[in-house]
Amino acid sequence: MLFVGTDAGLVAVDDGPIFEGRRVDSLAPAADGIWAVVDGTDVVRIPSGDAAAVATRAASAEIASVVALAGGALAGTEGAHLLGVPGDAGMYTAPLEEHEHVAPVCDTFDAAPGRADWFTPWGGPPATRSLAVDADGTVYANVHVGGVLAYRPGASDWEQTMDVEADAHEVAAHPRRAGVVAAATARGLALSPDGARSWTFRTDGLHATYCRAVAFDGDLLVVSASDGPRGGRSAVYRMDLAAGDLERVTAGLPAWFTANVDTGCLAVDGDVVVIGDASGTVYRSEDRGEHFDVEASGFGAVRAVAVA
Repeated sequence: MLFVGTDAGLVAVDDGPIFEGRRVDSLAPAADGIWAVVDGTDVVRIPSGDAAAVATRAASAEIASVVALAGGALAGTEGAHLLGVPGDAGMYTAPLEEHEHVAPVCDTFDAAPGRADWFTPWGGPPATRSLAVDADGTVYANVHVGGVLAYRPGASDWEQTMDVEADAHEVAAHPRRAGVVAAATARGLALSPDGARSWTFRTDGLHATYCRAVAFDGDLLVVSASDGPRGGRSAVYRMDLAAGDLERVTAGLPAWFTANVDTGCLAVDGDVVVIGDASGTVYRSEDRGEHFDVEASGFGAVRAVAVA
């Protein structure tokens, strides 16, 4: 099922609206449904297409991102903090140590190495912009602007894995290949084969180095790039991980997107690729991104897409 998060609500494309009149900022597929961040205040689990409120924020910072974990979810906030969300009905108000699957991850993030150097270009507080978990349980946090950090199973602290100045906008972990990680950064597409212990920045084939969104599954990766933060001349590229070549995808898409294809607005599931854009249009490909059709349109600005 394809889910689209917009300024005006969450839509299951085949089933209709789930939340109307509420902003949906982030989506994360899970084994039993999907998680959504709603209005920056609620983290909601949606099993089998029915909305079921699971947790309500008990922190002063706005929630920006979410990722599914075994037993619950992890949410990232403005101010670059993490919150644990239990998988059953309940509130954040319980101490984090009661949620064993997230306690060490959250508790150590506020003391993560390099935190004093995190910033935003406009002078506001940094934010936990995106989160990912790989096949061996390593958690990756993308701070804007603060690079990409990793928390490995059994660790006692986070590791800073990327230069803060790389300006990472989204981190993605391969759903089945432990340690295979990608990040969309202002320096291009960053790839790691070893759990973010090392990164290679790829710009060959891109018309510009400023990358904003990334997603992958199997051997297929997709990434968006534009001329800069304002999103001029934005496009989407595909890569076969085995071949390693970046190729711009154009069939069925606008010559240029009018704004950045933003964090969370790309999804890959098998051969299916989904793109959501700021104009409120969702594009879908069934052939690994070679050709696209308009799946739906007329939404408010798309903030997130997910296939679950």
